[in-house]
Amino acid sequence: MLNVALTGNIASGKSTVARLFAEWGATVIDADRIVRSLQQPGTPTLAAIATRFGPEMLHGDGSLDRDRLRAAVFADPDARRDLNAIMHPAVAWERDRLIAAAAAKGARIVVSDIPLLFEVGDPAGFDAIVLVDAPVELRRERLMSNRHLSGEQADAMIAAQMPAESKRTRSTHVIDNDRDPGTLAERAKVVWDALTSRIP
Repeated sequence: MLNVALTGNIASGKSTVARLFAEWGATVIDADRIVRSLQQPGTPTLAAIATRFGPEMLHGDGSLDRDRLRAAVFADPDARRDLNAIMHPAVAWERDRLIAAAAAKGARIVVSDIPLLFEVGDPAGFDAIVLVDAPVELRRERLMSNRHLSGEQADAMIAAQMPAESKRTRSTHVIDNDRDPGTLAERAKVVWDALTSRIP
């Protein structure tokens, strides 16, 4: 089984590539989906968040106010580090469990979608790393148009991640997403074919 990490800075197009890989036969493990499951009411993770950031981070029904938490951590690097310290060990444990389960079911290629692989993850734990990248100004435009963020909010989200330049040199494959969706799919297919050629 080939164990692949898929990463990319915000608004790079990583989620689109993950969907393509899934269509082509990969077992995709989505870090964002894991995070949401770990942050459900009644979980130890959500309790830890409420303890660190205050009960105001919870809605009246006990669910997480994601918008408020996002605003808090993007405005404060210390808060962001504290949230990462709560979330990432739990996410890594669950990801490892899902990878093992996929292997037991005979999966040939598992792709873990990990936005912060280089910031807080362990790149050495994967057989290959695929980075999806796009120019900063294009990613900023996407955040403002697709997520309706202000320029200041978009800049804060971009600044919270490691610059892509340092990630490119550490990745096995780089998919540039600076044109149209069709071109992205073509470039992703080239990488997919390279990955599947390595499957034992």
